[in-house]
Amino acid sequence: MSTREHALKLLRENVKNERTLAHCLASEAVLRALAQRFSGDGELWGLAGLLHDLDYEGEGQDPARHGDAGADMILAGGFDPKIARTVRMHNAEGLGLSRDLQLDHALCCGESVTGLIVAAALVHPDKKLASVKTKSVKKRMKAKDFARAVSRERIAECEKIGLPVDEFLEIALAAMQGIAEELGL
Repeated sequence: MSTREHALKLLRENVKNERTLAHCLASEAVLRALAQRFSGDGELWGLAGLLHDLDYEGEGQDPARHGDAGADMILAGGFDPKIARTVRMHNAEGLGLSRDLQLDHALCCGESVTGLIVAAALVHPDKKLASVKTKSVKKRMKAKDFARAVSRERIAECEKIGLPVDEFLEIALAAMQGIAEELGL
């Protein structure tokens, strides 16, 4: 079994909600694209995106535990400790920590932008990612009443890894469009 297959098995054992699973797959795609952009370890970055909400159904509503429990599960599953550390850091605010590594910031902005992009697709008549343009995602990002639960501040962390928002949105949208069928969009 490959590492990704092992990660998917662990994820599906712990996450039953299809929307959360799709969010994790979208986050994986975005993180893999960011790894490519920065010549990072695509497997490591992708698995961090895939597993970041591993504990969401159990701990997601408790900001003092979300990320910690997932990191523990990742370590118990025999995955690279860097993945566990990054998963913990995606909820740094809730855990009283601070993000400092490139991958920490990449996961924070990468998983956050997926909600904005999905919402942008859902307002199109066909509800398809193929219909979404980067320009419209940027416009919707500025609209505070659109996808209110999506943190624009977390998306803006892309600048902490040296990516202007426009380029980041372009990379993220293309990554999600690449797995649109798997996402059902």
